[in-house]
Amino acid sequence: MTDRLTLAQARTLIDVALSTARQHGFKPMGVVVVDAAAQLVASAREDGASALRLDIALGKAGAAVGMGTNSRALAARAKDLPAFFGAVASTAQQPFIPQTGAVLITNGAGVVIGAAGASGGTGDEDEQIVIAGIAAAGLGHA
Repeated sequence: MTDRLTLAQARTLIDVALSTARQHGFKPMGVVVVDAAAQLVASAREDGASALRLDIALGKAGAAVGMGTNSRALAARAKDLPAFFGAVASTAQQPFIPQTGAVLITNGAGVVIGAAGASGGTGDEDEQIVIAGIAAAGLGHA
């Protein structure tokens, strides 16, 4: 069991996430993996993906780690508390985008060791590909 996210795991996650996006015919994606401190471990932007894809994916992953929950839950909360989430986004030291498309990564003991975020498709598509990548890397998700 690992207590931290490795570069090899992050690269596997990204490769499988992007492969999954191609298998489903999704638009070109950007995928980011961060550690438990929301620091970048690895990222990749597919050919044809727009310039902001990695920035958006990083903001989703940073929000998930920063708030300790997946970005789908954050997006739902942001609808009820727009002023609070706007304030967090403007004061956070890390990019913070509370939109569906990022999932917490856990180790075998269920401890959060990072997050993966994607951008390029719908929030559901983004979430689907990072979950596939997390599983392929032998990790769990929350």
